[in-house]
Amino acid sequence: MKSYRFLILLGLVTCSSCKDGFLDLAPISETNNVNFYRNAEDMLNAVNAAYATLQSSGLYGQSMYAIGEGMSDNTEILDAQSGIDISQLDAFTTLSNNGIVSTTWNDHYQGILSCNTVIDRIPGVNMEQALKDRYVAEVKFLRALMYFNMVRIYGDVPLILKETTDVADGYGYSRNPSTEVYDQIVKDLQDAEQVLPASYTGLNIGRATSGAAKGLLAKVYLTQKRWADAASKTKEIIDAGTYELLPSYADIFRITNKNNKESLFEVQFKKGGFGLGSPFNNRFAPRLAGVAVTTIGAGSGHNLPTVSMDQAYEKTDPRKDISMAQGYTSGGNFVAARYIKKYLDPAPFAANDADNNWPVLRYADILLMRAEALNEAAFVAGGEAFALLNAVRKRAGVAEKTITEIPTQAAFRLAVEQERRVELAFENHRWFDLVRTGRALDVMKAQGFNIQEYQLILPVPLTQIEINPSKIKQNPGYE
Repeated sequence: MKSYRFLILLGLVTCSSCKDGFLDLAPISETNNVNFYRNAEDMLNAVNAAYATLQSSGLYGQSMYAIGEGMSDNTEILDAQSGIDISQLDAFTTLSNNGIVSTTWNDHYQGILSCNTVIDRIPGVNMEQALKDRYVAEVKFLRALMYFNMVRIYGDVPLILKETTDVADGYGYSRNPSTEVYDQIVKDLQDAEQVLPASYTGLNIGRATSGAAKGLLAKVYLTQKRWADAASKTKEIIDAGTYELLPSYADIFRITNKNNKESLFEVQFKKGGFGLGSPFNNRFAPRLAGVAVTTIGAGSGHNLPTVSMDQAYEKTDPRKDISMAQGYTSGGNFVAARYIKKYLDPAPFAANDADNNWPVLRYADILLMRAEALNEAAFVAGGEAFALLNAVRKRAGVAEKTITEIPTQAAFRLAVEQERRVELAFENHRWFDLVRTGRALDVMKAQGFNIQEYQLILPVPLTQIEINPSKIKQNPGYE
């Protein structure tokens, strides 16, 4: 089993109690004192705190699935008692005072400022230069990931690249154009890929690698429609030979197989009462299932697969039964209630304390990104893009696609979209894929939602506007 020593509690080096408002722009704690960052061990703790932010509710603990899946046609909320904030996102009735909207903003900036603290403080610490360089590269990857989430969720956002220790400093930041944010994301990832190692051993397994930086950079390029750059970067990953498709789709998600050969980067969770366990075992179980699904604690009814998702799989596709269930047995009776089972832990430590990691980037995604980039650059019937698409399908155990079935560039575009939907189901890609390809409005309207163009991004949290109205303005449509 992999070690998770580097995942310390976030509270060790970030604020333990901050007033609402500028939590996102100025984390206040005793450890912000300059005397804390004295040696390599202190810097390790600071880097670990940046990683630990990924577990928070505003990132991969909740917000990323609420947005990446819940706002798409993949999942839904069927019971308002599952939570008003997540129900608003699901129904496209999101208000600027939505709790998830606020937590997403705050927690991402908490993580970004943890990264900035490392970058600003590490030059003055007496430690090995190679380790300094690696730590900076790690947090640049994390900062890029967080800003990539933010710019896709909110559009223009404040671009903060230095440590902030005074609440008053927050009043100086306005929203930077998304183009500037993307430029910084690309720069951070280009810097990181040159320094990060290809892999780790022992206690360091799970940290950001050069492959993770390249993979995220490829996704950024794809989002920017830089087809040649995306194709080139994905080829670098493939040619390196570090990653491979596992023979079995089910093996990807086994708790005993974390950080496997298909994984470029995943958010690390560890059950055991340490505050580091994952909540998905309970979050994704039907709300009225009791312990029939979770074994410990009730279900929250989040992220329930839609009828559309249920029908998206081909009849012979084994990925469906690995990813989702049609219901559960209670008192000897079968209860029809779809739920995600990709993240079930058969032996959780407690409610919301399971051992599942969250996959952020994996090799199948890289193959499908390259297939998409090649097709957008130029459709070649039966070319490499077909081979990449079919490699993913072959591993899944479904029939390969032929030129007869996909005769045009437009048809291949939809084939990749469909394959990404079922291969990467419930991994936070679907909504961002639909927005990226310009398909979100059509797809969601076909599902019965009267979604408007402005709803492709979320509102800026109302608290941010109220605190700093001269600098922070609301997204059009939400005013």
